[in-house]
Amino acid sequence: MSLKIDQFNKKQEKTDIPEMTTGDTVRVTQKINGRSQSFEGLLLAKKHGKGVPATITVRKVMDKVGVEKIFPLHGKNIESIEVTKKGKTRRSKLYYIRDKSKKVIRKKIK
Repeated sequence: MSLKIDQFNKKQEKTDIPEMTTGDTVRVTQKINGRSQSFEGLLLAKKHGKGVPATITVRKVMDKVGVEKIFPLHGKNIESIEVTKKGKTRRSKLYYIRDKSKKVIRKKIK
């Protein structure tokens, strides 16, 4: 039974996912209602390994309000993921960034 599940999961995996780490600025383009929409922000976390259930959490600030989205890496609605800027961080989960201002975030990510 698990052999069939593994084979199915292998078919669903995408191969064009770039190498990215937390602290990077990424642009995720997804298909919503037949059109493409992009969401660009700071990569806060990567979860659930490298397989089909893998997800990323991306955060951006719009009109002084923080917006976070969780994207499945191998989802069928995800058209592309590209890294626009590399960041250097010491942690794998950047949840503490939620409480910081933009100026402090820029210093922390460098």
